Parts: sequence; structure tokens; C-alpha cells
Amino acid sequence: MDLTFLSPLYARSGPWASVYLDASHNTANADTELQLRWRALRENLAEQGTSPDTVHALGDAVLRHDPRPGEYGLALTAADGEVVLTHYLAAPPLRDVATYEPLPHAMPLVAQRGEEISWLRVLVNRTGADIDAVSAGCVPRHATVDGGTDFPLRKVKPGGWSQSRFQRAAEMTWHRNGGDAAKAVTDLGDMIGAEVLVVAGDPQARQQLIAQLPTRWQRRLVQTDAGSRAVGADPEPLNEVTIQAIAEVAAEHTRQALDRYAAQEGIGNGLPAVVQALQRNQVDTLLLVDDPSSTERLWIGPDPTQISVDPDELADMGVREPQQVRGDAALLRALTGTHASLVLVGPDDVDLDGGVGAVLRYADRSTPGRGDRDVANVTAQGHHQGRGQRRNR
Repeated sequence: MDLTFLSPLYARSGPWASVYLDASHNTANADTELQLRWRALRENLAEQGTSPDTVHALGDAVLRHDPRPGEYGLALTAADGEVVLTHYLAAPPLRDVATYEPLPHAMPLVAQRGEEISWLRVLVNRTGADIDAVSAGCVPRHATVDGGTDFPLRKVKPGGWSQSRFQRAAEMTWHRNGGDAAKAVTDLGDMIGAEVLVVAGDPQARQQLIAQLPTRWQRRLVQTDAGSRAVGADPEPLNEVTIQAIAEVAAEHTRQALDRYAAQEGIGNGLPAVVQALQRNQVDTLLLVDDPSSTERLWIGPDPTQISVDPDELADMGVREPQQVRGDAALLRALTGTHASLVLVGPDDVDLDGGVGAVLRYADRSTPGRGDRDVANVTAQGHHQGRGQRRNR
């Protein structure tokens, strides 16, 4: 999971107010319910000592947000009277939460957001294509491609000397329209960094499109018979194929991380080892079992790599006033600040001491757990291996 979206939260000092609430807009009195929820959170923040300016900014963002139909939640984080991050949640949180702490309480957002896979889907026929895409951050995009050539579209059998000419003209039309769609798909896919490309629609038009895609996109291709551009066509079969393709890529990312961790043979296992690796900028990917009930605390200084289980260690680093914070908050800041990624795993997926372990960028003789084993370097490889094999449904 790429944590770049959290960077604005660590570009300034705290303390930070973080709010998670049910903002569902599916009842006649939804606005009143939202006001009541916010009132309770506002009182909670005030009791924790949150500045009035910050409380006011959060209230304005909550009560004036653009409502969406159905059930959903909001995650907001603010400091110094300014809301720095607002994020819609696909489902309401299990309970409304308000915290005021030295670091943002970002773990609930990260856990619900999950790994976001950029994807692109094209529904094609002989006249053009409908393209839907979602980039990291769940930003949707849509494009319609109307082929530049629309006559003739069908092979005909008029007989006589002109039959072959009409057939060749139809094939050329499909080819050109497929080329227009392929260019639009390639441009949009490259722009959002899509990892999945689902191609659906008319079989012959699909083949014309696929044949004109760059090789790099054909490797990420999922081709399906589900879906049609016809008016009134049921979108659900194509949606199901798309969701499955995205889930497979996300699962492959997790498998790769677990394989790389297993290859380290115990290096990077447990919180003390992970903290030391973060201090040394060694962590490529953190494996974490998300436990909302955890009471683990860590000590931090001003810089992301100033993280420790012992405040005296930070004092030796020159940190004058170490702060004790939530363990997951400290880990997220360190990961974001060192451009490391995160993979959330289940408790039965891998044996991790305390539910935490790290895939390392490198390991030297001073790396905890390395000992005298003949391990020259542990490198973070395999990010793009095994992805996007051509699949058909």
C-alpha cells in the first residue's frame, strides 16, 4: 500500500485532531443525525483540549461536506485551525471517533482504504468504446471514444466484383476505430498508472483493440465476454469481473511481500527489530496485523526516523523532548517519511511477533537478527514480478 497520500499530515507539526464519523445520507432526517453526531464529537474534542479554531474548522468541513447517497463515512484530520485531510469512507466506521494527539490517528483510514489498485476498463464495439478508470485515491474518470471512421461497419455480400472491396473496407473501418480506442486506453492508462485493464464488448472489436495495444498493456489484460454497449445491457456481470481482477492483483501484491519476508529467514520480525530498521531507513514494506484494540506505544522525535521503544535511545540521538504516541501512528509516520509501503495481513497469514514485521531494503552485519548467517544483502525485489499475466474470463 502506497502511503504517499498521508504526506500532508507529516509536513507540519501537531497536535492533531482526527475525526471518524458516520455521515450516511439515507434517511429523511440525515442532516439532523449528522448534526447530532458532530455535536457529540465536538464536545469530546473540547474535553481533550482541542483548540476552538480547529474544532470550528472540523465542524465546518463535516456539516458542509458534499453528501453522497446511501451509507458512507468521513475521515478528517486537522491542526492549527485547518483541515488538512478529508476522505470519504466507503462504509461508516463501526463507531464515531475523535482524538487529539501529537500525531494524526490515521490507522482507521488506512485500514478501510486498503490497497488501492489503479484500474481501467474498456467496453468496445465496432463504432468506438466507453472507458472507465479509477486512479489511486479512488478518483473516477470516464471517456467515450467515437471511432473516426463509421462507414462501412458491416461486411456485406452484394455479389459481383464489389464484394471483396466492401469486406476489406469494413475490416479497415474496424481496425481504425479499434486504433482510436487503443490510443485513448493507452493514454489514460499511462496517466493513472493502471495495473489492471479489463476489455469487454464485441469479440471482433476487442481483438482489433487488443492487437493495437502496446505490449506492456497486453500483459495486464483481462479479456471477458461480459458486458455490452447495447442500451439496457446489465452492467453487473462486467462489474463482477472487474472487482475480481482488481482483487487478484491486490492479493498478488500481498503474496509477493510475504514471499520476500519469508526469504529473510526471521530478519525484521517483531516491533523492536522493525523500529531499529526504520531508524536506519531499511524498511521497504511493513507487514502489519491491524489491531484497533492495541495499546502499544512508541516514542518519537521531530523526524520520521526518530522512533524508538525507549525514550533514552531518542535522547542519545539528540531528541530533547521525546513524545509518547500510539504505536500505529508512529509507524505510519516513519513509513511515509521513508517512502516505505504497508501491507495489512491477517493473524494467520504469517507468523509475526506482536503482529509486525518488515521486508528490508538491505541487511548488513549490524541488522538485528542477521547474526553470522551468510546473507550478503536482503533486497526489495519482486514489486512488479508476477503481475498482470494475461487472463481470460
